[in-house]
Amino acid sequence: MNTKQVEIKNSSVQAIEWLAEGKLRLLDQRLLPVSEVYLDLGDYQATAAAITDMVVRGAPAIGITAAYAVVLGAVEKYNEDEMRWKASMADVFDTLARSRPTAVNLFWALDKMKAVVAAHKSGSPIGQLLAAAKQIHQDDIAANIGMGDAGALAILEQSGASRPVGKVRVLTHCNTGSLATGGYGTALGVIRSLWKMNRLEKVYADETRPWLQGARLTAWELCQDNIPVTLNADSAAAHLMKSGEVDWVIVGADRITANGDVANKIGTYSLAVLCKHHGVKFMVVAPTSTLDLNMSSGGDIPIEERTAQEVTHIQGKMIAPDGVNTFNPVFDVTPASLIDLIVTEKGVVSAPFSESLAALC
Repeated sequence: MNTKQVEIKNSSVQAIEWLAEGKLRLLDQRLLPVSEVYLDLGDYQATAAAITDMVVRGAPAIGITAAYAVVLGAVEKYNEDEMRWKASMADVFDTLARSRPTAVNLFWALDKMKAVVAAHKSGSPIGQLLAAAKQIHQDDIAANIGMGDAGALAILEQSGASRPVGKVRVLTHCNTGSLATGGYGTALGVIRSLWKMNRLEKVYADETRPWLQGARLTAWELCQDNIPVTLNADSAAAHLMKSGEVDWVIVGADRITANGDVANKIGTYSLAVLCKHHGVKFMVVAPTSTLDLNMSSGGDIPIEERTAQEVTHIQGKMIAPDGVNTFNPVFDVTPASLIDLIVTEKGVVSAPFSESLAALC
């Protein structure tokens, strides 16, 4: 196998950063790619609002941000009352839990931080909590690089010599890169690893309505690394597959249930159906913190719906008739039967996912 190395940074951008002065810095992804604006947040309420308002998005990034927000909350509660701060932390965790209900990474990170709070004995908890949040952040970056390489190798093993030039063409949906994680990316991490191995021909990026994460974020990230990317309207994916332009669809996940059903950005399910019809392989890339083995199937997953304005407006400009009814689910659920591979930091698994995911964990 040709694994010629192409120079590439592990992370094209640092979207989440803990500052020495005790604040959390977030890149405001709502303004990309036109403006790069960073918000320095000093309290957990503002950080929860930043998660809800899509300043930060992507399941792993939400979890990391929430972990740092717990630190901010602990600073506030400990300064208010050193004796009763633990009891007061319930409000911090409740506020953060309500910020994005579908992303299981959020609850995974909060549970990690709750354990640190519960185990703390005396004195200031800030050092321990900050160390735990930073560990969550660093572990995510390491996991992403591992998943990227494992997913790339799995694609090359299954693709064989089907492409004359030994390279693959992929399509991705939403944003799953450095902006959606601690760094490097999940699905975009696989794409980065394919590029690093000199085995990537091109990437098609769905624009991803209504928030246009593919157009604003994924295309921007790939351009930062000089990875060849072609932006397409979501509705062009079927034509690309029919034309033989796509070998693999690679996406991330916000929640994976015990049977392998996957909740991800709205539009993922339709891509999986198209893949099945056209004989295109479908890969999901997500850390094990995204697994929710307490849910038996995707029918149990709460699907967040957001405001009508996200559909009727683009960057504040109205594009639909005033008062029109809208339907704006943020996620859909892709059945396990439509998925070829699920890649985690613990390994690559295939169907039957109810068995392979349980064994993985």
